[in-house]
Amino acid sequence: MQIKLTTPLDMHLHLRDEDMLKIVAPLSAKSFSGAIIMPNLVPPVSTKDEVIAYRQRIIEAIGDNKIELYMTLFFKSTYTYEFLQSIKDEITAIKLYPAGITTNSEGGVSGFDIDELKETLNAMSKLNIPLCIHGETNGFVMDREAQFVPIYEKLALAFPDLKIIMEHITTKESVEALDKFDNLYATITIHHLLITLDDVAGGMLAPHLFCKPIAKRPEDRDALQKVALSAHPKVMFGSDSAPHPQDAKESSHCSAGVFTAPIALQLLARLFETNGSSFDNLQKFVSDNAKNIYGVNPKEQTITLSKTPFTVPQNYGKVVPMYAGETISWSLVD
Repeated sequence: MQIKLTTPLDMHLHLRDEDMLKIVAPLSAKSFSGAIIMPNLVPPVSTKDEVIAYRQRIIEAIGDNKIELYMTLFFKSTYTYEFLQSIKDEITAIKLYPAGITTNSEGGVSGFDIDELKETLNAMSKLNIPLCIHGETNGFVMDREAQFVPIYEKLALAFPDLKIIMEHITTKESVEALDKFDNLYATITIHHLLITLDDVAGGMLAPHLFCKPIAKRPEDRDALQKVALSAHPKVMFGSDSAPHPQDAKESSHCSAGVFTAPIALQLLARLFETNGSSFDNLQKFVSDNAKNIYGVNPKEQTITLSKTPFTVPQNYGKVVPMYAGETISWSLVD
């Protein structure tokens, strides 16, 4: 059995930089026709020149592979309308991180005072630049995303013309918020559709499944699966594939991030097949919804998946993928 996906898109992707970029960028380019590229480098991508330079480094890293690059800017409350207007054609969205909440987010937002954010958010609303948010507080780790939902709601009410993307949602509370506000949307990862905290820490610790937001409870995973498998029009696939060197994952200070880019489509095909959901819904979840939400129109490409066993490599360079060494039931057809 084979299925064909038209123009699959990864709407939340970390490609890192330098040697890591050269390892992981070609892998995403082989699977996806386009991707939203996260800006949390060191230092973060926050100027027009930095956006252009980072795009060029990615193009050089992917070589002959083709992928539409949707660049983002690291949110700062000091961005003016004039600055955002000057950079609008170079970016697809702006990514907001709460300060210190995840990898390379130290320069993010401390507190969510509407008055402090309104100049930039009003400018984004007028210029139709979506706001992507890593939605976690600094509370107890299992409650951080649910505690952030009221902030999403406050922002959605204060800026009704601003398209807000709740990134890599992991809780039923976030799913419930989707239908409360017209301007709230969400990405969902493959790992949060498959695992719970029990997979991360229920037995031997599994460092390569540790991420932020951390995987939650079975009822949260069920809520995510319900909207993904039914291709709810306000959700789309975003891998949040976040590579780290093996020694940074297998350490006492385990870095947060799950590397899924090379196997994401295969795992999605297995998930949709196992749950009896139509592959038409998979097409919507992994492409059509994102095109509608963001208004992007990438060059049409077809990716073929085959119901052929595939053994996940133990590593890609210095990065260990999710399910390393395990055999999954679907493969990419070159």
